[in-house]
Amino acid sequence: MPQYVAAIDQGTTSTRCMIFDHSGNVVAADQREHQQIFPRAGWVEHDPEEIWRNTREVCAGALAKADLVDQDIVAVGITNQRETTVVWDRTTGKPVYNAIVWQDTRTDRIIEELGNLGGGQNRYHASTGLPLATYFAGPKVKWILDNVDGARAKADAGDLLFGTIDSWLLWNATGGPDGGLHITDATNASRTLLMDLDTLTWNEQNAADMGIPMSMLPEIRSCSEVYGNIRQRGAFAGLPLAGSLGDQQAATFGQACLSVGEAKNTYGTGNFVLLNTGNEKVMSENGLLTTVCYKIGENQTVYALEGSIAVTGSLVQWLRDNLGMIGSAPEIEQLAASVDDNGGVYFVPAFSGLFAPYWRSDARGAIVGLTRYVTKGHLAHAVLQATAFQSKEVIDAMNADSGVPLKSLKVDGGMVGNELLMQFQADILGVPVIRPVVAETTALGAAYAAGLAVGFWQSEDDIRTNWAQDKQWDPQMDEAEREKQYRKWKKAVTKTFDWVDEDTD
Repeated sequence: MPQYVAAIDQGTTSTRCMIFDHSGNVVAADQREHQQIFPRAGWVEHDPEEIWRNTREVCAGALAKADLVDQDIVAVGITNQRETTVVWDRTTGKPVYNAIVWQDTRTDRIIEELGNLGGGQNRYHASTGLPLATYFAGPKVKWILDNVDGARAKADAGDLLFGTIDSWLLWNATGGPDGGLHITDATNASRTLLMDLDTLTWNEQNAADMGIPMSMLPEIRSCSEVYGNIRQRGAFAGLPLAGSLGDQQAATFGQACLSVGEAKNTYGTGNFVLLNTGNEKVMSENGLLTTVCYKIGENQTVYALEGSIAVTGSLVQWLRDNLGMIGSAPEIEQLAASVDDNGGVYFVPAFSGLFAPYWRSDARGAIVGLTRYVTKGHLAHAVLQATAFQSKEVIDAMNADSGVPLKSLKVDGGMVGNELLMQFQADILGVPVIRPVVAETTALGAAYAAGLAVGFWQSEDDIRTNWAQDKQWDPQMDEAEREKQYRKWKKAVTKTFDWVDEDTD
């Protein structure tokens, strides 16, 4: 009998495949990075065909590392970087342009134009739960149709398809031009500015505003059901594709935040705090997103409040790749620990504007408080603290929206191995920070969704049972010091505003 579930985790910087057993333990993993393409300031792209090649390679690699065959796997789930947008030809399977990544800010003029139609930043808030921002997928589609030669004519003729990365992988994995399924799940669809949160259907007026033909849009499905079988060529041939969630919703599911009021923070390329609000959609008054948390089969939709932070782990990557201050990402902890504090330096990484709770596309990064005393150790300290400060901002907003102060924070993702960061996060929040045994819960959540769909796990109670704590950090900073540091951070944030103006290209 098959004993394992596989998950494809397609992230912003890499793609991996992870194989899990019934207890939620990692059996094997394989990973490939892909190229980050920066054609000009504020533009971020990926090659969708490279991502699909890497996906095939890591699936085969994970099987080989575990010494397993396809028949040992019961089902496959997918989780993905959200909002990243692909438009491709349904006949040839070729993208008409690179994938435009969620961090990309080129749609700022489109956002302004849409807001001018009426309602400003809140034009689509009531129907989608989202502000008008460069973050989301719909305006990226409009940019491609407006700027790629022949794209709009092809779209109007019904020859082009749109999808976030989940759709691109699902379509290719189930056959591509030869009968591939053009589908997405409700969590990814909720990040487009095109889906109605109540009905989980596409909003035709929103699509019309952006000039997107309805024929381009994938069918919206639940997060846990058998969508179809994987094509016969390559790894996992013939296996059911049975789960799909955007990465942050997948991490919430994998963290077993399955009850109202439970929250998690994922530390990845960016940071994303999600609070389960149950079957009630809570509309934020404090700069958060209202989003689909998950929908399991025919069960009622579960909603979440989300605080999205654009740049956290990618700031460490920038320190490594652009400045050469460290040789590898883990080295930042040792460098930061070489000093006692940030030396008065605050680093606000508004590389792509500011997301929650500000939603300021005109912001750009700033390092403030520099003196001759400052060393690279202080800068490394400030880089780590930027992640914790930004997380506090969205958690404060979440507390205000929900009316229920957070009592502890579950954490996951690549940065939670950094103990200096985790201790500072507990200090600045004033609540315990808890890391699970399986810290890479994004892939685990996708595996759970797929396994539930085929009966490998019987219910969400199995997920709760599997969750286990690895370590807890308790706050050690006194209240006066916490308030002083946070006040300085908030002051530093204001220095990033209004950097992009009318004559900025």
